[in-house]
Amino acid sequence: MGIRLPGVSQAKKFLRRPSLSTVDVPKGYCAVYVGESQKKRFLIPISCLNQPEFQNLLSQAEEEFGYDHPMGGLTIPCREDIFINLLRLN
Repeated sequence: MGIRLPGVSQAKKFLRRPSLSTVDVPKGYCAVYVGESQKKRFLIPISCLNQPEFQNLLSQAEEEFGYDHPMGGLTIPCREDIFINLLRLN
């Protein structure tokens, strides 16, 4: 019997297709691209993906980009300063 965490399956959909740059991502982290016009790459712990704030961002990313995005990685539709503040909270 497994424990099902809400939102984990949603995060797995984003992470199923490895990007071309997965070689330089340490185990336990994932690369995300954040920004409005210019995207900046961040490495975040996978554990952050279960946080309610990140779940909201993942839902927004799904609505805006779907699961097939030309950047090849998880793109978060959020201002960089807001994203950095979310990282500080976790």
